[in-house]
Amino acid sequence: MINIPTSWAVKRLSGALGAEIRGPDISNVTDADIDALKALLHEHLVIFLPDQAPTASAHIEFGRHFGHLEGHPNLGNDSNLPPEIFELRATRGGVADEWHTDLTFQEQPALMSILHMIDCPDNGGDTIWASLYAAYEELSEPMQTLCDGLTALHDALPHNHPEQMTTHPVVRIHPVTGRKVLYVNEHFTRRIVEMNATESEALLNYLTKWVSNPRFTVRYTWQPGTIAIWDNRCTQHFVLNDFVGERVIQRVTVVGDQVEPAEPPRWQPYIRPGRLSATSRHDRQLYMYLKSQGLMESEL
Repeated sequence: MINIPTSWAVKRLSGALGAEIRGPDISNVTDADIDALKALLHEHLVIFLPDQAPTASAHIEFGRHFGHLEGHPNLGNDSNLPPEIFELRATRGGVADEWHTDLTFQEQPALMSILHMIDCPDNGGDTIWASLYAAYEELSEPMQTLCDGLTALHDALPHNHPEQMTTHPVVRIHPVTGRKVLYVNEHFTRRIVEMNATESEALLNYLTKWVSNPRFTVRYTWQPGTIAIWDNRCTQHFVLNDFVGERVIQRVTVVGDQVEPAEPPRWQPYIRPGRLSATSRHDRQLYMYLKSQGLMESEL
């Protein structure tokens, strides 16, 4: 049972996920407020708090109620902001218009993000979130069974760091709710480890498009001063690049936990049988990763 302060108003935004909450002031929260926000986040996956005006230090202090904070590992700020705050400006390329879960190329990806909308256009620039619970639960049983036993390779190629690689289960278990999550995304996920390149491409193309099914999503139209908090373990998001002018966000990110699989991998990593050939280039990245983990003796 969620104990919500009587002064708060909670409005559900879609059937799959998302709620707007009016009443809390993130610059002046109690422990009871934080407990209520955590409970609402587990229920709605992404929550929006309009009419906020935190300073950078208040934004950071609010984030620390949820765990340790980390700056972005690859993208720096062109400002004098504290290192815990990551700023994105549209006029400097800061429009994340590809479906993604934050930082999945890390062994322990971000647990959650807390975004402050500093400036936004009068029209356009909405963000869409998708529930990865719903995406998994609406797969057919045979597809669920297949995905439960697979692993995927993720990298930081979008940040020009393809050497930053790790693997995660295709289906993870949320550590708080115990629910299964479809954990692949088009931005950072490169390969199904247990499949050949052609099979992997086909399955990832299907799964990453499946996630964006409108039934699984909520779309939010921003106003300056809105705070968004999302659980990075069970959502993806996408920014609509349909606007002109500036759009500025500042974000703090809570350090993540270990990704636990729904099931242990059911098969060994794919290693092409027979001799190498011209088409072996499709397996190069996978082999480099496997070698780095001591799982094969040579690479292409």
